[in-house]
Amino acid sequence: MLEEIKKTLWATADKLRANMDAAEYKHIVLGLIFLKYISDTFQMRRDELTNRFTNKNDDYYLHDADAESLAQELEDRDYYREVNAFWVPEAARWESLRAQAKQPDIGKLIDNALMLIEVDNPKLKGILDKRYARAQLPDGKLGELVDLISSIGFGTAGQNAKDLLGQVYEYFLGQFASSEGKKGGQFYTPASIVRTLVAVLAPHHGKVYDPCCGSGGMFVQSEKFIEAHGGKLGDVSIYGQESNPTTWRLAAMNLAIRGIDFNLGKEPADTFTKNQHQDLRADFILANPPFNISDWWHGSLENDPRWSYGTPPQGNANYAWLQHMLYHLKPNGRAGIVLANGSMSSSQNSEGDIRKKMIEADALECMIALPGQLFFNTQIPACLWFLTKNKTVRKGEVLFIDARKLGTMISRSQLELTDADIEKIADTVHVWRNDGETKEIYADTLGFCRSVPLSEIAEHGYVLTPGRYVGAEAVEEDDEAFLEKMQKLTQKLGEQMAKGAELDEVIRKNLAKLGFEF
Repeated sequence: MLEEIKKTLWATADKLRANMDAAEYKHIVLGLIFLKYISDTFQMRRDELTNRFTNKNDDYYLHDADAESLAQELEDRDYYREVNAFWVPEAARWESLRAQAKQPDIGKLIDNALMLIEVDNPKLKGILDKRYARAQLPDGKLGELVDLISSIGFGTAGQNAKDLLGQVYEYFLGQFASSEGKKGGQFYTPASIVRTLVAVLAPHHGKVYDPCCGSGGMFVQSEKFIEAHGGKLGDVSIYGQESNPTTWRLAAMNLAIRGIDFNLGKEPADTFTKNQHQDLRADFILANPPFNISDWWHGSLENDPRWSYGTPPQGNANYAWLQHMLYHLKPNGRAGIVLANGSMSSSQNSEGDIRKKMIEADALECMIALPGQLFFNTQIPACLWFLTKNKTVRKGEVLFIDARKLGTMISRSQLELTDADIEKIADTVHVWRNDGETKEIYADTLGFCRSVPLSEIAEHGYVLTPGRYVGAEAVEEDDEAFLEKMQKLTQKLGEQMAKGAELDEVIRKNLAKLGFEF
């Protein structure tokens, strides 16, 4: 039911955009969903307070209150702050805007509503994107979009407006990333990759950090993981940074729409040159930095304390990201990072030396090779690095997992890891990490996983490609004699060639009828 609602909403919203570019339209739609969310949660709290103020058995009961005093009490903003609900001024409330959706100046009214909300909620200052008055939508389309989004949150059994709006927001993020192609992938990491990182790291408490957080997917999945395992919202503190201003706003809205408290720094900024969390030491780091950035270097980064394993090459930021993560980990913290496969074997400039020092320092816990076609924006093969500062188990070993054969195609060009795939990867890591402490005993699996001592990695020149270590998967023999198999295959090939010749003749005749001979 929910999937059908999301697909219907997307199809309708996408149709309304007419000729507007998806990259622009994204902010129009997601901004309205956010506005609907904060208005809904405000109204839910207001209705709850009204019931409590008029209930004689409730602590909030207002004795002998008339309508005027009740209305005044409902305007006390502390009642809303205590449940982490944003205050929404009357002119900015969704029903007020919906009533005016057919007005020609609805874009200006929405911009004014967003300005009023920012004034009353300092945490949202600079986050809400006021672009509706200048939106290049055909006449009436913005009003239709308001009407469409008005349908979200109603008539869904067992689902409150907050949950539904959060899921619709996340679904739309993914759909926009797919529509935008390469550009869209810059703000969105496919959910199955994020779930894999989260499942392996299991961030159940403490400080969670993403220094290139995009639209905040790592944080959302971390909170989902915690709730799924019996924890509660607030068991982790969220810290992030993002350099793209519009993406920074998307992340803030994505977290706010789920009631997740966050610190994304005081402004969007470059992580290397304007580190917003210099003193942060995190329990968990999850990140998908942009691959192979060549223009990241600045002279101020010379002798930076983050480069404890060596200065990264100025033409590629991969090893700058890895060292940045390690620098911001607590002594017992863990990090999971998505990088291009080249990071596992490159020896250009100083990369090979840095990788060698990291391995010798036992900072690497696990390497996972991912299947192709997981990303919206690139076909570059990717891998997952799992780092730790102070190994307490499996010292002097690295777990290699070759997951390239996992995954299921969900479209002609897109593959995703299934829940079963993610569980297989995460369970392998957890059993390896806790070997001997639980009933399950870790064992290498030919072609999939192997625990390798650092001495063997040194013998391979500190190359970290899992396929080099896990070996080839055993192939079952089918017991069919070679000659028999060749006869069957030859016969089948002959049949296919004959069929091909028939089709060639049909094509030739059809072309001749049209006056084309060859």
